[in-house]
Amino acid sequence: MSEHTSVLLRESIDALAIKPGGVYVDATFGRGGHSREILAQLGPKGRLIAIDKDLTAINFAEQAFAGDDRFTIVHSSFAQLEEVATANYILGEVDGILMDLGVSSPQLDNSERGFSFMQSGPLDMRMNSTQALDAATFVNQASEQQLADVIYQYGEERYSRRIAKAIIAARTQQAISTTLQLANIIKEAHPKWEKHKHPATRTFQAIRIFINNELDELQKALEQTLKVLKIGGRLAVISFHSLEDRLVKQFMQREATGPELPRYLPVAEAKSIIRLKRIGKAIKPSADELQDNIRSRSAVLRVAEKIN
Repeated sequence: MSEHTSVLLRESIDALAIKPGGVYVDATFGRGGHSREILAQLGPKGRLIAIDKDLTAINFAEQAFAGDDRFTIVHSSFAQLEEVATANYILGEVDGILMDLGVSSPQLDNSERGFSFMQSGPLDMRMNSTQALDAATFVNQASEQQLADVIYQYGEERYSRRIAKAIIAARTQQAISTTLQLANIIKEAHPKWEKHKHPATRTFQAIRIFINNELDELQKALEQTLKVLKIGGRLAVISFHSLEDRLVKQFMQREATGPELPRYLPVAEAKSIIRLKRIGKAIKPSADELQDNIRSRSAVLRVAEKIN
């Protein structure tokens, strides 16, 4: 199994301002890089709840952290953050929540998972292998309009209609069942390749986001952090593309400034609606990290603290 290097590891752990006896949630366990660092700073009374919807990650966690009573792993989506917190008796008691929104290296590098266009594998892309919808089903059954809309909306691909038309034409000849089949269709349909970027990058991203309902789940998870965190608790989120980062930025900005209110509303009442304060500016990987891990190039870390 490929080793996973956690992006912005030191910066995100520092952002949580970990207390030895605190309660923390690693909402996207992955391969446990962040969890391991959080546990290293927790004392014997500290607690860490980790969440992941990938069964492979759950199995890894159960083996890697076996015997550590401070650690609990939950097979779920972070869209059920409030439910997980309630079940573990930590609702409103959490000192820090970390979300790393990237796909882990073992997921990308394992051709059987179907995330990568660089090697042949089944066209799958499911984070949670127990869900019904996979990428092959979508690619072979969606209408041309739906394909184009998904590729444009979630991949920000300007040639979405051209790619969708090529997919429809190809699947009438033969079902599209592998990653390389799809990647080659996109390559042939794409008229303008970006430098240092595979022409299938945006389309694969779009299909993966759609299949896993990633943006809707992120929005739900962000909203739930306000109930899960205690006053003074920190939220640290690492995003890897503009759609995710925009959601995170808008959420933090909205909760840090509050909604537009009538002028006659008392100042004290207006302030009571502000629930977060942003901590610092957006953080990006250092030059050293970029050199060591090319997959960190698009990462952005944003941090906020619950104040109300």
